[in-house]
Parts: sequence; C-alpha cells; structure tokens
Amino acid sequence: MSIEIKIPSVGESVQEAVLAEWFKQDGDTVRKDDPLFVIETDKVTLEVVAEADGVLKILVAAGETVAIGTVVGALEPVDAAASAPEKPKAEVAPEPKQEPEKAAAPAPAVPATKPPAPSAPATPADGIPLAPSVRRLVAEKNLDASKIQGSGPGGRISKGDVLLYLEKAPAGIPEAPRTPAVEPSAAAMEERKPMTPIRKRIAERLLESKQSTAMLTTFNEIDMARAMEIRSLYKEAFAKRHGVSLGFMSFFVKACVAALKEVPEINAFIDGHDIVYHNYQHVGVAVGTPRGLVVPVIRHVERLSFAQVEKAIVDYVTKIKDNRLELADLEGGTFTVSNGGVYGSLLSTPILNMPQSGILGMHKIEKRPVVIDDQIVIRPMMYVALSYDHRIVDGKGAVTFLKRVKEFVENPERMALEV
Repeated sequence: MSIEIKIPSVGESVQEAVLAEWFKQDGDTVRKDDPLFVIETDKVTLEVVAEADGVLKILVAAGETVAIGTVVGALEPVDAAASAPEKPKAEVAPEPKQEPEKAAAPAPAVPATKPPAPSAPATPADGIPLAPSVRRLVAEKNLDASKIQGSGPGGRISKGDVLLYLEKAPAGIPEAPRTPAVEPSAAAMEERKPMTPIRKRIAERLLESKQSTAMLTTFNEIDMARAMEIRSLYKEAFAKRHGVSLGFMSFFVKACVAALKEVPEINAFIDGHDIVYHNYQHVGVAVGTPRGLVVPVIRHVERLSFAQVEKAIVDYVTKIKDNRLELADLEGGTFTVSNGGVYGSLLSTPILNMPQSGILGMHKIEKRPVVIDDQIVIRPMMYVALSYDHRIVDGKGAVTFLKRVKEFVENPERMALEV
C-alpha cells in the first residue's frame, strides 16, 4: 500500500507553501529519513523527509504553490514497484546481411591547396610592382596602394611609406574585414524571477516597519580590545569544556540583556493604546541565508550562560542549513541583534523587527586611531547602532542603553559582577 506525501503544517497562520525543490527524481528508490523536498512559506523554509522506504512517485512539480495538507507525491512499496509489469520491448527487425564490399580502387591523391587570401594588387596604378613584404602589409590593412606616395627609386613604395600613410591618414581607413561582435538581445540582458514567499514577507514587514513606527537610530563605538583579549585567552579552554567556540555575539547578547533590564521600554512594544512590558528577554539573532534573512529567537537569555548562548546560535545555524527551522523558532522575540560586520559592513541603520521596539546593529572591527588619556593610540573599534521606536523610547533611554552595552562589552567582567 502506497504512503501519501503531504505538505506538512508549519503553524496555524500559514495556509500555503511553495514546493521549492525535489531532491529526488520520479521513480527513485528512497530510504526512510531521506530528504525528499523543501518547501518555502512566507516565514520558514522546511525540508521534508521520507516516512518509510519506497519508490517515489511525484504528483506535483517543483515551483508550484500548494495548500497545507496537499498530497504532492507517494511512496510505493519497493516490492510492488519491482513486481510491476515491464513495458513490452519494441520488436526490432533483423538487420539485413551486408555483402562484403569490393575493394575500391584508391582515388588519386589530390594535393591540398589553400584558398588564396585576398590581397592588394601586386602592381599599383603606376605599374611599379610591390615588394613581397609591402604587398603583405597592404593586404593585411586592406589598403589601396594607388593612394600611397612612394619614396623609393622610381617612386617605389616601401614598407615605411605604408606605415607613414597609416599614421598620417585620417581615422576610418578600411582595414581587413572583421567578424562583427554579436550584440546580446534585450531579453538576454535581463532575467526575471518571481519573489520567493520569504522575500515577499521580508519586503512587506520592512515596509510596514518604516510606515508604522517612528524609527530613529543612535550610534556609538566600542573598543573591542578587552573582549578580544578575553576571547584569545580562554577560547581553547572554552571550546574544550563546552564544545563550542567563544564568539563576540554572546558578549553582545549578554550585554543587551543587562542593558534591557535597565531600560525596559526597549524590551516592550505598543499594542493599540497600551505598552506591553516583558519581564524576560527573548533575543532574536538575525541570520542571513541564500533565501533571505531569518531571525530565530533565543528564549530567556537572562537565564543562559555565554556557552549556552553560543550553543543556541550554533544550533539555529545548523537547523537553517538543514532546512529544519520551525515557525516556533521565529516567534516571541522581544529584541533583536544583527551582525552586519560578518559581511564587512562598517556602519548601517538596522530596521526594526516589528512589533519590537529596538534592534542593535553590530559592524566590523577595524583598527582606528583614538584618543585615550590624551594619547593617540591604535585600537580595534566597532561602530554600533541602535534603531528604536521613538513612540515608546525616548532619546535618553536609547543613548543610556547603548552606553551600557558599550561599558559591558569593553569590560566584560562587569556582566559577571552585575555592576
């Protein structure tokens, strides 16, 4: 008995999905848990695996938009597929016997001849023959020898006369014909592709954020020397003990949690005429993917250690690569951290991830001259940007938040001591 393959539910708010790609071909034998296809919704990309062994029968082609629960294929039992009657082979008429060919008399050898290349007349209009080198140059440039003034004995044209003629003659002298370059058609110069559901959703949310909030951005810069020193000192021991690398993202996530406790309005959002405050910190971490930006949420970061934050990030990156990210992984965030520095961004203004009221943008670390104790020194600096909803967050709160993040990252010990 065949097993139906359906589009799975990924959340109550999602009603349809795009069957983006089949990983197997129709008629392929698959094993249980083999990836079959990937679906895209306006929020997540999900990989669907085989529930059992069988032979795949594809009912819906890749690229189609289908409702949740639609049957897109089936798995036929291997035994049933093997016992299916084979198609009768077409009878092939026997080839007629061929009589041995008589030895053909050898054809007389014909010397290969090269077609003569077009050349200029060996004798110009004045009747004086051209030297072979001059004749070759005149032919290469497709010149009219009668127009060239000869300076040799009896008005004979030399190679120098030809070169001088080329230098002095006006532009546009006809040269040997060349194959014209083929101009690509207008259609070949452009490519049109439909937007994926995720890209559509990203566009809608970004536009909604710009239109529905009073977004403002404030900036600061952070000296990363101490954080880099601590990371260098303990990264081997950290990885050995926890099985995960120590990155800068955990420094910033933990610093944001400490700062959010001091400026709670950045951890809140507006609901109608009310402000909803959260007594917990669910921090979204923006991750770029080939299909678009997704923001999985690390829950209750206030309860997590640096190692647990790093492990949560690694787990999400793995799920994204394997197309196993679920809708629940993206919901419930109260604040977002985005690291454009991994792509080389020096400075940017991140857009709010609604309905949140704040997002922190990290950027690349770059050595710059700064003044410390009235001395100009070279330090590894990072620009940071806080975009916030001015309807709920005042400038004082935004600046205070960013200064506290700066203090915590520049002196990570303060987060451990909670000072």
